[in-house]
Amino acid sequence: MKARILVARNVRRLRVAQGVSQEALAVDAGIDRTYMSRLEREAEPENPSLGVLESIARALKVDIRELLDPNKAAKAKPLRGGRKPR
Repeated sequence: MKARILVARNVRRLRVAQGVSQEALAVDAGIDRTYMSRLEREAEPENPSLGVLESIARALKVDIRELLDPNKAAKAKPLRGGRKPR
């Protein structure tokens, strides 16, 4: 499996498990919201840099190795659409 797919699937898995929105994660990591979206959807054509991976891992409060773990990188189930209830 390609590294960018591993990263995409693991970032989404960790983010959803923590109940964090893409926008909040992007802000915490200092990354553009649209870049984060493309990264998770496996639509970003380039591999993320080590600096980006470090920023995402720090924002998720995990070791950077979690983002590259092939044993946990299962294809995520679709999320429920719409906004969160207030």
